Amino acid sequence: MDDVAAPSMSKIRASIGVTGHRAQHPLYSVNAEQIEAVLAALFELIDQATKDAPLLLGSDTLAPTRLHTLLVDGTDQAAAKMALAKNWELVSPLPFGARLNLAINAKPENAADARAILKGELARDSATLRRAEAIDLVARQARLFELADQDEKIETIYLAKLGAPGDFAKAQAFALESAQRALLAGRILIEQSDLLIAVWDGKSSADIGGAGHTLATALDLGAPVIWINPEDPENWRILHAPESLALPPSEAAQNSREFEVSSIIKEVICPEEARQTDQSTAHRGLAALTREKWHNRSSRLVHAYRRIEALFGGGEARFRSLVQTYEKPDNIATGNGAAFLEAVDNLPGADPEIADKIHNNALKNFAWADGISARLSDHYRAGMVVNFLLSALAIVGGILYLPLVSPEQKWGFALFEFVLLLGIVIITWRGQKYRWHGRWFETRRVAEYFRHSPLLLVLGVARPPGRWPRGTETSWPEWYVRHALRDIGLPRVKVTTAYLRATLTTLLESHVTPQHDYHSEKAKRLKAVHQNLDGFSEFLFKLAIVSVAIYLLLYSGSVVGVLDGNVVSKLSKSFTVLGVLFPTFGAAIAGIRFFGDFERFAAISEITAEKLDAIQGRIRLLSSAPDSALDYGRVTELVHATDDVVVAEIENWQAVFGGKHITVPV
Repeated sequence: MDDVAAPSMSKIRASIGVTGHRAQHPLYSVNAEQIEAVLAALFELIDQATKDAPLLLGSDTLAPTRLHTLLVDGTDQAAAKMALAKNWELVSPLPFGARLNLAINAKPENAADARAILKGELARDSATLRRAEAIDLVARQARLFELADQDEKIETIYLAKLGAPGDFAKAQAFALESAQRALLAGRILIEQSDLLIAVWDGKSSADIGGAGHTLATALDLGAPVIWINPEDPENWRILHAPESLALPPSEAAQNSREFEVSSIIKEVICPEEARQTDQSTAHRGLAALTREKWHNRSSRLVHAYRRIEALFGGGEARFRSLVQTYEKPDNIATGNGAAFLEAVDNLPGADPEIADKIHNNALKNFAWADGISARLSDHYRAGMVVNFLLSALAIVGGILYLPLVSPEQKWGFALFEFVLLLGIVIITWRGQKYRWHGRWFETRRVAEYFRHSPLLLVLGVARPPGRWPRGTETSWPEWYVRHALRDIGLPRVKVTTAYLRATLTTLLESHVTPQHDYHSEKAKRLKAVHQNLDGFSEFLFKLAIVSVAIYLLLYSGSVVGVLDGNVVSKLSKSFTVLGVLFPTFGAAIAGIRFFGDFERFAAISEITAEKLDAIQGRIRLLSSAPDSALDYGRVTELVHATDDVVVAEIENWQAVFGGKHITVPV
């Protein structure tokens, strides 16, 4: 054991997304004052709910609310100014590079003014200049995540459209390309937000990248949405599913909407499960992770499960040392995380702070959770393996006196059996009291989420709140990881094709390929364990049959006078022991095989490896594509696909081991 402290808890915050109509939208322009009043009231409600929310680890863990918006005029800018006035953090995923975004959203009437803005100069048209200055003023106070990888192409299309105002084809080409970029930025906004506020007239959600489309996408992704209809702003609604758009508002829902918003925010800050969990013990809730004792290495006393894998996995050195040295959180930056952090630092135009944030909020947390989980895994799985073996030894030990001593001396063997049975009870009691199974499940989820998070963070990708998996009994691991990753948030970066290409290489080399190789090797090893345990169990049952058959032959020989009946009578007790020993140990081995579920775990790893192999191929194909074909959407699709594989593997793993609590092997 070493004096290693758990990583500091990340900041807890509410993250809000805002999308809506532009200033020139007919309904917005008419009702702008009422819309902005409703937004202000909602922001005040969110602020109050944040202040009222219970905190698990003290007020110093609460960070200012974060607002995500695209900064276009109208809804976005109104919300951004309110957020800044409340000292919220303002973050903007821009669909283009900042300069091109400014040139497009300033809405110049001609190509000359657009070119001026692109060069950093002032537009001649006063209205265009005012719009540009308004956007620039807010943008300077925001953290920008710029999707600039297609700027050269879109700039050409945009200037061509301005240069030929009557050309429908050029206008349509720009509209389609810009809509796709807005779609990508809108997806980022949804993924980074706990709650989306949308100002939308309710007429159509088919306008890709528009307010209605973003609202519908958020609902599809399971994010709660506050819908403000600009025609009647005061009667805003809370939506939780796409189907709710088809229903009229109910009076009960309208009467409880403020309470519901407060509940959503409080659930984000501190879930109901965490509030009801006794955090005073080291075995429940967040305390199961943060209050654990750190050990530098695994204990030889709890290697039984891994020894089974080593003995029956078909590899060499079956009796090799199985002691694992756990990587300390403070050492990961110079250890297993060094290559990745160096790659992040070397990304073209990388956020200079992102590597440190990933190190402190993701990699350190991974190392801690991984070490804690590995030790709990040893305790839980070794406990069950030892229970199966002790139960077999107890049965055999209880009757072993038969060929060795007289019945009067049986007490020693009975004592031996009693001690073993007591050992089973103690192991089971300790496993249940200290929640070896539950804590292993929870901390392993934390570790795996953190293991796979760094590439998501570099590209501004996240799982929307409605798409996080849930455990059968707990969900605090997902809450804990989500806030740690949200604390990092979007990097301050200008995403270019060079940035994307370098990220693809890092994704392949530091994540997909190692995980593919790990699951491929694991599938082979676990298949071998299953087959060899099965074969050994069958072998023991065959020995039982042979021992009983031999005794019957000996007895038959004594009956017909071929063999001495006294000799056979003396051997009968030994054969009785053998007749019990072989099937008992055969059953114990079969029980270990059933408990370990090696075959199903092998199948899970095999499927995971196949999926990762397909993603490997896609990454290599995209890496060989020209810069013109390498865009943010294609790269993040691969990152999302990889993340989905990870989550599916976690869910399948939970489905197999979820009900296998430590228990008496009867």
